[in-house]
Amino acid sequence: MSKLDIFRKEWLEVVFADKNKAYGAYQLRKGSAGNTTKALLYGSIVFLVLFFSPKIYSLIKGAIPEEEQLKAQEVVLNTPPPVDPKTPPPPPVEPPPPKVDQVKMPPPIVKPDIEVQDEPPTVEKLKEADPGQKDIKGDPTADIVIAEPVGEGPKKEAAVAVDDNKVYDFVSIEKVPEFPGGMAKFYSFLQKTMKYPPMAQENNVQGKVYLSFVVERNGELTDIVVTRGLGSGTDEEAKRVLKASPRWVPGIQNGKPVRVKYNININFALQ
Repeated sequence: MSKLDIFRKEWLEVVFADKNKAYGAYQLRKGSAGNTTKALLYGSIVFLVLFFSPKIYSLIKGAIPEEEQLKAQEVVLNTPPPVDPKTPPPPPVEPPPPKVDQVKMPPPIVKPDIEVQDEPPTVEKLKEADPGQKDIKGDPTADIVIAEPVGEGPKKEAAVAVDDNKVYDFVSIEKVPEFPGGMAKFYSFLQKTMKYPPMAQENNVQGKVYLSFVVERNGELTDIVVTRGLGSGTDEEAKRVLKASPRWVPGIQNGKPVRVKYNININFALQ
C-alpha cells in the first residue's frame, strides 16, 4: 500500500489546475506549513513566559531594595493648667503725683485760630507748672526723686569732662532746650508761620509730620530730618518753618551748653 500525502506540493498543483490561483484558498494552502510552524513557535514562547513569570517576578522583586517603613509613635503632651477666667489682672500702678503741678501741652496743629479746641498753656502757667501729657495737681509734700544711673560704679569727685560734639537726648539732659518764651510761644510761632501746601489741600492730605533736629550750643536748629512724613509738600513746609525758627535756649549738661536732639510732630488738618 503506497503512502498518500495530500499536503504535498504536487497535489496542490493538481487540485488547483485550471483554476484561479490568485484566489485566497491557493495562498492559504501553499503557506499552511509555514503558518503552522510559526503558530507552534509563538504558542510555545507564550506558554513558557506564562509558566516562568512567577519565578521571574520573584527574582526582580528580590533585586529591588524595599523602602524602609517609618513607624509612627504617639507622643502624649500634658495639658496646660487651666486659666481661671474669674481672676482679674492686677490694676496698673499709678505713679505718685509730682511735687510741681503739671499742665497738658497739646501737640501743635496747623489750623485757623477759631477752630483750635485745645489752647496751649500760657507763659504764666508754664512758670508755675511743668509741661506734660495731661493736667496733674502737684503734691508739695512729695519727695523729689532723682534716679541714679545703673552700672556706673562709684562716682568720682573729679569733674566730668563734657564732649562738645556729643549729641544728647532731650529726655536724659539736665536742662532741656526750649524756645524763647516757652513752648507756648513756639506753638504760636508755628501757627503763624506755617502755610498749608496747595497740593496737600487739593489732595485732602491730613495727618502728622514727625521730625527730629539738633539744638546746637548756640541755639541754632540743625540736622532737621523728617522721620515720617505725609508728602504733597507737607514735609518740605514743616522743615521750612523749623529752619526759619529763632534760636532756642540751648540745653545744659554739667553746667555747660551742649548739643541736644529734639523730636516733634506737626499736625496738618483741614476743616
